[in-house]
Amino acid sequence: MKVTGIVQAGHQVASGRATNSPYKQGTIVLQTPHFLALGLDIRAYFQGTLNISLAPFVYTLINPSHTFKQVKWHLDYPSEDFSFAPCQLIYQNTPYPSLIYCPHPETKINHWQDPSIIELLAPEVDGIAYGDRVELEVNPKVIQIF
Repeated sequence: MKVTGIVQAGHQVASGRATNSPYKQGTIVLQTPHFLALGLDIRAYFQGTLNISLAPFVYTLINPSHTFKQVKWHLDYPSEDFSFAPCQLIYQNTPYPSLIYCPHPETKINHWQDPSIIELLAPEVDGIAYGDRVELEVNPKVIQIF
């Protein structure tokens, strides 16, 4: 199934670009070794997330490929739960194998996302910018969009 979305600015905490972030390296850099130890290697992806607005739609992962509970990825903050699911980002007719990155809102202490925003771990995509239209190719057995 394909769904169209718009690239949106995020909190820039995942990439470490936010000036007021407590995570100077970025959350993805800090989380990567924990996910690797649990069996998910995200090192091939850009060390930040790509935020895609599906508005007016929202989504839920119904059968993620990976779910990790109580990941203690930072000494100063509580553990979090995460789920991931493969997808394909399509930008200017070029597909990029990606992962839906879903920190569970009920365990997340800061930087919540609008429910219409889907966060992706993707390779670096040359030229992509805020406001660009993209397509996501997703498995409807894995993700429900409504």
